[in-house]
Amino acid sequence: MTRPAHRITILLAVGALAASPASAADTDWPQVASTLGRPLPAPSPDGIYRFSLPRPDLEVVVDGVAIKPALALGGWLAFMPMSGGTMMMGDLVLAQDEIGPVMKRLLDGGVAISAIHNHLLRAEPAPIYMHVSAFGNPQRLASTLHDALKLSRLPPAGPPAAERIALDTEALDAIIGAKGTANDGVYQYALARAEPLKDAGMVVPPALGSAHVVNFQPTGDGRAAVTGDFVLLADEVNLVQRDLVSKGIEITALHSHMIKEEPRLFFMHFWANADAATLARSIRQALDRTKVKRD
Repeated sequence: MTRPAHRITILLAVGALAASPASAADTDWPQVASTLGRPLPAPSPDGIYRFSLPRPDLEVVVDGVAIKPALALGGWLAFMPMSGGTMMMGDLVLAQDEIGPVMKRLLDGGVAISAIHNHLLRAEPAPIYMHVSAFGNPQRLASTLHDALKLSRLPPAGPPAAERIALDTEALDAIIGAKGTANDGVYQYALARAEPLKDAGMVVPPALGSAHVVNFQPTGDGRAAVTGDFVLLADEVNLVQRDLVSKGIEITALHSHMIKEEPRLFFMHFWANADAATLARSIRQALDRTKVKRD
């Protein structure tokens, strides 16, 4: 699922990726981007470099809605510099025949796979989401990831689309209680949880996949297709399920994205196509069941 700042995985100290730089200052990030074959993004406030991997080539349709990459086909890879190396997490959007070759190359290069699953129902063709992570030298990680992605049909990076959002985004912001971001015709929210979340004992910032994600794609006449996922503690799962289902929002997947996370986390994906403001109010009610960080 697309994350503006979307979701993710386990942390391994991999011997094959040793000889890491001692600090972020030692890393040539433009060279990392060049090796990966993607434009270098501006770092987040946490110093994370998050690369977008959209899949417009898949041309996915759900219930008659042509899915924009930013709604639910936006793979990504994020690199967080740290002492002794880089923590990498990501979510790859793949066609089903790409899974085997991509997985083998990643595993051969020391990149861990922590989840393979769906985020959508009734999608034609059906994309599969592969969550990945590793710790090590960012240049070597980028080389492994580049070689793996070459085994998919991921298109080259293109210029961002400047498409107007045909929704009352100010009204949506007021309902959700946060400022969204326009991205390729989709209005996106990434809402961090209030408590620190860890994987293998290390803090996982929102840009590495620990934030609630809510995406609105206009479908005409004030309606929107909405999808994304909630990041939930165990005692929140049933409460949020009941809230969403009672409002006509479909739960499309419930699963893990990480393996050694603390506390234990559940990622709940959802789908609906209805009046955007009504959907936003239902989602806000569900969000209020969780500990969301508010300014």
